Amino acid sequence: MKKYNRVFVVVMDSLGIGAMPDAEKFGDAGADTLGHISETVEHLNIPSLQRLGMANLKALKQVQPAEKPLGYYAVLREMSNGKDTMTGHWEMMGIHTTKPFITFTETGFPKELIDELEKRTGRTIIGNKAASGTEILEELAEQEINEGKLIVYTSADSVLQICGNEETMGLETLYNYCEIARELTMKDEWRVGRVIARPYTGKQKGSFKRTSNRHDYALKPTGPTVLNALKDAGIDVISVGKINDIFVGEGITEALHSDSSVHGMEQTIDIAKREDWNGLCFVNLVDFDALWGHRRDPIGYGAEIERFDEKLTVLLPLLKEDDLLIITADHGNDPTYTGTDHTREKVPFLAYSPSMQGGGALPEEDTFAIIGATIAENFGVQMPAGTIGTSILEKLI
Repeated sequence: MKKYNRVFVVVMDSLGIGAMPDAEKFGDAGADTLGHISETVEHLNIPSLQRLGMANLKALKQVQPAEKPLGYYAVLREMSNGKDTMTGHWEMMGIHTTKPFITFTETGFPKELIDELEKRTGRTIIGNKAASGTEILEELAEQEINEGKLIVYTSADSVLQICGNEETMGLETLYNYCEIARELTMKDEWRVGRVIARPYTGKQKGSFKRTSNRHDYALKPTGPTVLNALKDAGIDVISVGKINDIFVGEGITEALHSDSSVHGMEQTIDIAKREDWNGLCFVNLVDFDALWGHRRDPIGYGAEIERFDEKLTVLLPLLKEDDLLIITADHGNDPTYTGTDHTREKVPFLAYSPSMQGGGALPEEDTFAIIGATIAENFGVQMPAGTIGTSILEKLI
């Protein structure tokens, strides 16, 4: 018999809590996303995360530990070989990734790939380097608009990103170009984790602005996940934010697009008010990562955490006795660190239900996959063959 009728998993994208033991191999020794934010901002006001035990889990300069945390908390280590969004989310749902996705940060994409993409799109490609999305627009968007070129760029992640002006190129054309790029990058030597459409508006420097019509074309998970098992069993799986993109729709029964992380929390609040579903609500809040981590802005990151906490304060009273809330992250992105890359870090695990009689620390776990395994046991579904993870449902009392 299931313990919880509804489970909410909220991913604070990139909110790492300290370097993994192997962080040095990834060039990330000493990284600590949440810790360094706490040390940098003047004041971090997160009363709801504090009540859930975040400052008990992770010593924070700005926040005192709760005397009696509302729920349980633990540190999770990543078993997979990587520090990207897909690897982290896939591991939560049972997939152990041993071969990291290819990055083209140092060299840009190979001439053969660029030539083929130009041939298939009919546009000359400009850019082809690792860059900030906002900076490359200032540098090249006028040329794209005026000369009909195509901006292609990458980052420290395994991504191929294509910019397109919504007014002059149009969303459908941009999306079509990205579908072509996704097809081409299925080859092993060009195999990036995601192709991302980066639409924008504006006509001249200083006016360019990226829009919320971003679309990710990810690789399908390498095997069935807990999401597939839930859906196959007739259990609702509602995705909020880019979860649907990360899993390419696999195992999703309802997908909601978010315009921002605040909007994503507002959607989650609305879902909590609904009576028409039982199952999993899986939420990704990307702004922590995209707007603040990659741009190395600890002040902005801290303010985003506070905005999240305000919405969390609204969500908590809406949870029913048979609801379970899990808050976690998929990797780190220390905004005080060098470069613009993700950082190889441990992540938080906070679990709360109004029905819990206990609370406090749980042992550190060696994989994010305890999340999916716990959900699978709760709903009485079999973990798919080849997946990893051991449930901790019996500890959430």
